[in-house]
Amino acid sequence: MPHPYRTLTSPHNDTLKHLARLVQFARDRRKDDVIVLEGIHLLEAALEQGVVPAQCFINEAALGRSEVSALLARLPQTLSPLVVPEALLGKLTSLSSAPELIAVCPRPHPPRRSGSCLLLEDIQDPGNMGTILRSAAASGVMEVFLSKGCADVFSPKVLRAGMGAHFVLNLHEAADLADVLAGFAGRKLVTHLEGSQSLYAQDLRGDVAFVFGNEGAGVSPALLQQADCRVRIPMPGHAESLNVAMAATICLFERVRQLEVSLG
Repeated sequence: MPHPYRTLTSPHNDTLKHLARLVQFARDRRKDDVIVLEGIHLLEAALEQGVVPAQCFINEAALGRSEVSALLARLPQTLSPLVVPEALLGKLTSLSSAPELIAVCPRPHPPRRSGSCLLLEDIQDPGNMGTILRSAAASGVMEVFLSKGCADVFSPKVLRAGMGAHFVLNLHEAADLADVLAGFAGRKLVTHLEGSQSLYAQDLRGDVAFVFGNEGAGVSPALLQQADCRVRIPMPGHAESLNVAMAATICLFERVRQLEVSLG
């Protein structure tokens, strides 16, 4: 059976005003324990991993599109999508124009699991954050711990940059990174411009915790002290340093390379 639709046309509607706050403010998303997905591609990625939206706001102009109809057919029958005129939805979104839909979903709280992991300390740039998450997902490192000082990992900008990576990773927000490292049984590596050992001299085939710090300040002294090894990424050219997202990607895929070689 098709979903019943209800149309919201007033910008003063309380439901739409609340949606606007959820899109704009991390504190409101955290208070409601939700995330906001803008566009069909993010919702598709979420549905693939079993995430069920609590609310879905449909762009009235997109109702007849086949990809939107197919996506709506995958929603539970208990969910009644709300239709919003395109001009009004365009005022609510963080995008430059109105998306096909906006979905509000429960914020994930995955259990902590063993294995290789990524520790992110006070990463602030949404683009960096999203790129790091994409690289982690692609490399098979599924446990990601984020300090309290990180940008909101479920902000609209990070979600867009992550391209669906959020829904295959286990993201642990506001984590005590020192505690995570203290309880980690594998190798603990941090990249450092003055690292004494090359990344490419490290054996990364077992469980590894990779630690990356703030774009300007780097990894804090407290976490540096907990690392087994401070490694450098060789740079024979003229750059002084690498962007943190690039450094994380190089480290993650050096691990992939070593695993591939060990398998023959």
